[in-house]
Amino acid sequence: MHEQSIQTFSLLLLRLIKSQVLIIHHNIRHFKALNPVVTIGTFDGVHLGHRKVIDQLKTIASEVGGESVIFTFYPHPRLVVSGNENNLRLLTTLEEKTEQLRLAGIDHLVVYPFSPEFAKLTYREFIEEVLVGQMQLHTLVMGHDHRLGRNREGSYENILALSETLGFSVQKIDALVMDHVDISSSKIRQALQEGNIEKVNNYLGYRFTIHGTVAVGNQIGRSIGFPTANIEASDPWKIIPAEGVYAVLATVGGQTYQAMLNIGFRPTINANADRRTIEAHLFNFHGDIYQQEVTLEFHHRVREEQKFDSLELLRTQLERDKALVLKLLS
Repeated sequence: MHEQSIQTFSLLLLRLIKSQVLIIHHNIRHFKALNPVVTIGTFDGVHLGHRKVIDQLKTIASEVGGESVIFTFYPHPRLVVSGNENNLRLLTTLEEKTEQLRLAGIDHLVVYPFSPEFAKLTYREFIEEVLVGQMQLHTLVMGHDHRLGRNREGSYENILALSETLGFSVQKIDALVMDHVDISSSKIRQALQEGNIEKVNNYLGYRFTIHGTVAVGNQIGRSIGFPTANIEASDPWKIIPAEGVYAVLATVGGQTYQAMLNIGFRPTINANADRRTIEAHLFNFHGDIYQQEVTLEFHHRVREEQKFDSLELLRTQLERDKALVLKLLS
């Protein structure tokens, strides 16, 4: 009985360890997985719509005795096929997306290099040469509006017909609907541009974050008792929310602080997306954090950005903002 208990505990421990390990492949020449069940896409945001696909992917993999595989691309396909792409805004960096997929319990992440040559492949060539030829595809899981290959000709119906020839299975997932609105990365980006953080977090299923580095600012906040950290986002394509004041949690050096954050617009100063400035005042923080990495977790938008006729009026408003932010974060 004791030996059986040890064996049961060992199996549970192995499953737990496996659920926390994500194998990342930047080269599929040596890709190995048992009955790979694959879904393909950019998965920007890894939002609740994506999670439905991921949950089904994992369920199918379990049913066929296989392993779940997310097949994504880097750089983003629009940067390759659209020439001078200036309007791309991403909900997640590659690192953030990888972490969310790890938390979702995926077995394998393939980060495939997207190139002009790859963009020319037809859906049949891609599936036959890459998914079946190199990865030994068992099952392909497709989102409700997903298309593959050159000119997006690889519809569900076309791929279903191809699967009978090449010997793999295809399953289709319907859209997840929340509040009668299909969840999509584009709708979350729109909500961010409107400053609707509550909707953003609701659709993501987790708090929207920005990772960045603290740079030298203009020191105005320090002169009125509200020193701020001027933050450069780690990825120039990372979307920045609408201008305004936000209640956030800021993590620096392993410590998390309540903070209020202002997003503004100064086109000649900052390299963030759309040249927006990100300035955070950390409560109960004392020290120098220049050049340190910081993670901002967005909770609420407090108000729109305002202009004030004097520094004293600005200071008075910041005191009000601080009181409200502390109340919201508590």
